[in-house]
Amino acid sequence: MAVIALKEGYQGEVKDREENFHGNRLLFIGWEDHLMFCAPHCIPVPPTLTFERLVKEVIPGIYSSHPDWDKVSVDQIEWFRSGERFTPEFDKTLGENGLQHKAVIRFRTPGLTGIHGSCS
Repeated sequence: MAVIALKEGYQGEVKDREENFHGNRLLFIGWEDHLMFCAPHCIPVPPTLTFERLVKEVIPGIYSSHPDWDKVSVDQIEWFRSGERFTPEFDKTLGENGLQHKAVIRFRTPGLTGIHGSCS
C-alpha cells in the first residue's frame, strides 16, 4: 500500500507487510449493524484457510459474545469485499476468493440489527 505524505521528509519502514506475519495475511472482518463492535477486527490468517473454515471456526470466535449471534443463519449472510457485494466460494481458500493481505470483508445478517434493533 502506497503512502502519500503531506510533508516532505516522511520516511519509515512499513511494519505490516505480509512477509512479517510468518505465512499469514491480515484480514479485517466486520459485522454490519452491530455497534457492540466499533470497528472490524484485524486477524492474521493463513491464505490457505478455506472460507468455510473462516465462517464456521474463526468468525464465531470473534462475534459469538453478541446476543444476536445464535440467530445468525450462515446461508442468509450478505458478504461484502472492500465495500462491494460478493458471493464467496466456501470450498475455496481466502486467496482464491480474492482476499489478499489487509483485505476487508464485512457481513450483514438480514433481520438482525444490533441489540434491541439499535441500528434500525
